[in-house]
Amino acid sequence: MPSMVLAGIKFSKTGVLWLRLVIVLEQLDPFSLVADELSLIGNRLRAMVVAEVPKLASAAEYFFKMGVEGKRFRPTVLLLMASALNVSLPESVPDAVTDLSNDLRTRQQSIAEITEMIHVASLLHDDVLDDADTRRGVRSLNFLMGNKLSVLAGDFLLSRACVALASLKDTEVVTLLATVVEHLVTGETMQMTSTSEQRCSMEQYMQKTYYKTASLIANSCKAIALLAGQAAEVSKLAYDYGRNLGLAYQLIDDVLDFTGTSASLGKGSLSDIRHGIITAPILFAIEEFPQLQAVINRGFNDPADVDLALEYLGKSRGIQRAKDLAAEHANLAASAINSLPQSDDENVIRSRRALVDLTHIVITRTK
Repeated sequence: MPSMVLAGIKFSKTGVLWLRLVIVLEQLDPFSLVADELSLIGNRLRAMVVAEVPKLASAAEYFFKMGVEGKRFRPTVLLLMASALNVSLPESVPDAVTDLSNDLRTRQQSIAEITEMIHVASLLHDDVLDDADTRRGVRSLNFLMGNKLSVLAGDFLLSRACVALASLKDTEVVTLLATVVEHLVTGETMQMTSTSEQRCSMEQYMQKTYYKTASLIANSCKAIALLAGQAAEVSKLAYDYGRNLGLAYQLIDDVLDFTGTSASLGKGSLSDIRHGIITAPILFAIEEFPQLQAVINRGFNDPADVDLALEYLGKSRGIQRAKDLAAEHANLAASAINSLPQSDDENVIRSRRALVDLTHIVITRTK
């Protein structure tokens, strides 16, 4: 029987083919596979953000409360990645690494917690910079408590993330996630200081998108592999998955800013263009209607220019081309999972299938 590929999982000619086929065909909810761990992580996060000053504690825990915490997309990806990489290591691996296997999962859970704290801190800071009044369908923290406390809450979360990161005592992992914070700042600065020419550059847009969104999930996935003692090739595949998944996620976010509603999005519809932020759909529209460049150069201070830009976008294939680009990156993410070393372990196979399924969920979501 020849090898085949289905749903991003490569089948071998071994006796586990039937098991693999059953797992591929069964209905999976990636989030339910790690639901118990997500609950555990949620409880830990709420405990970690307790501060001596009640007002600061209340601000820091705002997006970690029950009902406001969202689906915990990033922790889900990282926990599934941890399971997907739970394969036998080479015999040459030192005994010291093997001895760490008992607490490896706890250390990988810490990466998920650290990543979520960095992510929420970036949301708090972004909402201040964007003067946003909603987030995840509820009032933003800066709207409720003011910009100063919101910034301080973000700083507090970053400090707690640093403490948790240091406790892992892994220099390479610390460097990776410290670089992520640098990327978040770099991406935001690029967005704030770009020239008209830079704002209309797809290359600049993709670089900024990597810094602001994809770097966090890419380097966190790599950190999961590094903690497991995986080879450089496997760590690179984990990174590639996170990078491409993150890019696909943001591309769809940018599409939804035009096609979604404020009730289902984190921010109100058309938020980006009203703030003069040019994203993939508009960039593709410019290729079809170069005269749109002049509208962008005026800065969207006039609401009529927003309407004109939307008119050009509606006549173009900008929305569809942005969706197509997201699908390309989703396929690259799935290919990275498919390229991982073969495993006959049922949990490993199921987790890899869930990671592939997440790529489809990301590009078909409506909120």
